[in-house]
Amino acid sequence: MKFYLFTLLLIAGYAKAQETPTVKWATQETFFEDLTGKDLPDFKGQTTSKKTFGKADLKNQIVVINFWFEKCPPCLAEMPELNKLATEYRKKGIRFIGITHDTPMRAKLFQKRNGYQYEIVSLTQDEIRKLNINHGFPSNILVGRDGKIIYATANISFTDTTYKAKSVLFEQKLRTEVDKNSISFRNIPKK
Repeated sequence: MKFYLFTLLLIAGYAKAQETPTVKWATQETFFEDLTGKDLPDFKGQTTSKKTFGKADLKNQIVVINFWFEKCPPCLAEMPELNKLATEYRKKGIRFIGITHDTPMRAKLFQKRNGYQYEIVSLTQDEIRKLNINHGFPSNILVGRDGKIIYATANISFTDTTYKAKSVLFEQKLRTEVDKNSISFRNIPKK
């Protein structure tokens, strides 16, 4: 009798579970998807020149933010491709910022040694965690002129098949934002 009741309860529980809506499990991918359309959080850090730098310094700019640190192998692996993006899109007015928890001095030495072409801003690990926009290292965030996050992804690589599709999508969204803003600037009447 106990076995019979247990089986009925088990079947009833299974049936109830099947009626509930599908649960969206939190993954790196869903975390990044949920960032789309949100405001870039406020932050303050120090540049490699030890000047204060924060969100206000990015006002009305299209920005690519790369979260990295010196001892992160995937961060180092993506840097040559990030440098290519920076070289191509900086000419179009895009700002490239690297956020790290390395000290400004260590970041400056790293930048000089490795030719990393992004501006570097140092925050503490806790300050980076409180931003809640990176989900591991590396993370890459595209922010529009309006300060809203357009797209976020982990590694950037146009050669590694694991990351290529998302990297191509990242660049397409970057290009779309550049084109959209180029059109809006051309349409501004001259005074």
